Amino acid sequence: MWYNAITIWLLHSPLHGMFSGNTMVVGYTGRKSGIVYHLPVDYFRVGETLLTVSYKSRTWWRNLRGGAPVIIYLQGKDIDGQAEVIEDDQRVVEGLKAIIGGKRQAARILGVKLSADYQPDPEDLRLAARKRVIVLASLK
Repeated sequence: MWYNAITIWLLHSPLHGMFSGNTMVVGYTGRKSGIVYHLPVDYFRVGETLLTVSYKSRTWWRNLRGGAPVIIYLQGKDIDGQAEVIEDDQRVVEGLKAIIGGKRQAARILGVKLSADYQPDPEDLRLAARKRVIVLASLK
């Protein structure tokens, strides 16, 4: 998609600081093709692990099933990592809770209502998890 190329260019430019707090580039190798792909994705940091959420209908994350090495372009640097995909709905719910706990505005993006004390609605979480996977990238 044309806007991916623009996003990648911006992340490699002196303007990257405006985007690097939320967006990274995942470099991975296609399992069947052997082609190296670079995909800009939004991320959420939990310690030394980066989480990104993708719709199940997308195909890129399938290359990471069972674990795969990745190169993450993050805040102006290439970092080696290991990615794994979480597909189990209950584990995705837990991941979405962690993301929302660290960044409340993610609830709106994910379609999850928050209570008055900022707790995510359990049914909304289950519905969101049914449509999504979480990709975990552990940094080396």
